[in-house]
Amino acid sequence: MPIQVGDTMPEGRFNIMKADGPGSISTQELFDGKKVVLFSVPGAFTPTCSRDHLPGFIEKADEIKAKGVNTVACMAVNDAFVMDAWGKQAGAEGKVLTLADGNGDYTKALDLVMDGTGFGLGMRGRRFALIVNDGKVEEAFIEEGGQFKVSSADNVLAHL
Repeated sequence: MPIQVGDTMPEGRFNIMKADGPGSISTQELFDGKKVVLFSVPGAFTPTCSRDHLPGFIEKADEIKAKGVNTVACMAVNDAFVMDAWGKQAGAEGKVLTLADGNGDYTKALDLVMDGTGFGLGMRGRRFALIVNDGKVEEAFIEEGGQFKVSSADNVLAHL
């Protein structure tokens, strides 16, 4: 069953790009004692993700953080190099933390895998947004296949 309201976020690690090269961040570092908006996209540089999803959170990051959110983070089943380049190209620095789930391990732990093999994408993550408070899911906005409605920055902001 996919992650849902009231669940504790699974333990895991994400790859990130640091000033000196690739590194990682644990879910404990990301979530413990913090309020986090975590959203996921099927892939960096893909149309809806690049045109609407990530830019919406970049645009609304200050408003979201003004509601008590410590971190706004975007994850995708991509590598840290791709996520870093995409974040830089989109202007995410200082607003949205880009997290790489390169092998899809965290996506599997959330039970939010999307089969994109029919589009040549392989196994990816479903589009979603979660409001997580100290490791517990307070709100879960999980999209149905091909949709972009409930996981938008505007909808998340309305629920903070």
